[in-house]
Amino acid sequence: MALTPIRRVITGNDAQGRSKVVWDGPAPGTHETNFKGRGHTDFWVWRETPPPLDGKEDAGTWPDEFPGPVGGGHLRVVHWLAKTAESPPNEPYKAPEQHGRTWDRGGGNHYNRSFMHKTKSVDYGIMLTGERVMELDDCTLTLKPGDIVVDVGAWHLWDSSKMGCTMAFDMFDAQFVDGPAGTAQGNNKPMRPPAELKLPPGVKPQRRIVAIDREAGKSSLVVDASSPDVRTDWARPGFALQRMWVVDSAPAKVVYETLHLPHVLLPPARGSVLNVATFPPDAEWKGKVGSREVAAYFQAMGAPGASTYTPQAPHPYMQKTRTLDFCIVLEGEITLVLDTQEVTVRQGDFVINRGTNHAWSNRSSRPAVVAIATHDAK
Repeated sequence: MALTPIRRVITGNDAQGRSKVVWDGPAPGTHETNFKGRGHTDFWVWRETPPPLDGKEDAGTWPDEFPGPVGGGHLRVVHWLAKTAESPPNEPYKAPEQHGRTWDRGGGNHYNRSFMHKTKSVDYGIMLTGERVMELDDCTLTLKPGDIVVDVGAWHLWDSSKMGCTMAFDMFDAQFVDGPAGTAQGNNKPMRPPAELKLPPGVKPQRRIVAIDREAGKSSLVVDASSPDVRTDWARPGFALQRMWVVDSAPAKVVYETLHLPHVLLPPARGSVLNVATFPPDAEWKGKVGSREVAAYFQAMGAPGASTYTPQAPHPYMQKTRTLDFCIVLEGEITLVLDTQEVTVRQGDFVINRGTNHAWSNRSSRPAVVAIATHDAK
């Protein structure tokens, strides 16, 4: 059983600066281990921050290292197996051992159960299929498709014994100010959803798990709750943007919370934002949105300059930003609208949007959910 192919769409610009698709097909950066069906697929690698937008090479095929290049990062999907008769026995736990910018203390088998490990990185982990258990030093959590983990340099172990899984990871360099301990800095209070928070009809609460090391050598759960910050668009009933995390430096800080920062659509310089957007069917608002409504939306999202609205644009919510966007369809199907063409993507598909003019158009009859990790770029 080979690694399951995963569709990847990459955007770029033509000679006239118009957005287009430059790649649409199975991501070629597959790396299978000696266990069939177990391995990872690379989607994008960057070696500097901010990453460039104008490269001609397919950065998803570049040689990579774990947890990603120093000063950069990577986007990949890990493919893990369920426990079977072929599963090797778990290795015993041990004292921490360092391997470059990773540390491990055993406990796994690399088939259905990872070692308890720690990486010098901040990771956006997004569950795609199956089921996965995350073990921290103070708790055990079961993850289902759509759940998101923000691992802020914490010790953790992954277990897919029950049914196997695929999980996406956007991993990038972190700043450990106290050496290999990599413990939490500052005292920002973790945010939780207010009791009065009400989601628009058709919008599901987005689970957000944050893990960190409060003390050296011991990981802790910071929060496991739905997103505490949900932004809506009054002109599109059923639209919601649920904020997950913000990074405002490179390397990224090891902190308890970042949603007190104001960034929504646009990341800070040398930083990133992770959002989950729910797009209602266009039919529910089509013909009722013009320049005033679009301007109000982008103003509310803190990005008034992102809009490229014109009456002649292929979609009212066309936008262009100097960012590298990693987009994963979590539910439904949605059409990526570009200057020169359109492409429909479905649950499990990835889009690498490289600073191009675009919009998302839901032409189906039910909501579409897309996780979007946006990185400042050059």
